[in-house]
Amino acid sequence: MKKLLVGEKLRERAVQLGVAMETDQSVFVPGSGNVPLIAEDYELQRRVLDAERHIRENRLWLVAVISATASVVSALAAWLAIYSSHG
Repeated sequence: MKKLLVGEKLRERAVQLGVAMETDQSVFVPGSGNVPLIAEDYELQRRVLDAERHIRENRLWLVAVISATASVVSALAAWLAIYSSHG
């Protein structure tokens, strides 16, 4: 298992993945209004891991579709070869 990112490296990775760094909570700052709170490292780690898992699962799905397509093409080629040799 890879080491979890923390601090600035975690925030950089979150930006790369497009992960939201704010929480649903906010605090009122006079002159600025409500300002969203920045997520703690553990919450940001969870979000980054979820985003990375999502990307990985999408890649695996694509590999599965390509593999299934190749199997169908291979089966059709074998069927065509048998059909043409007996025809």
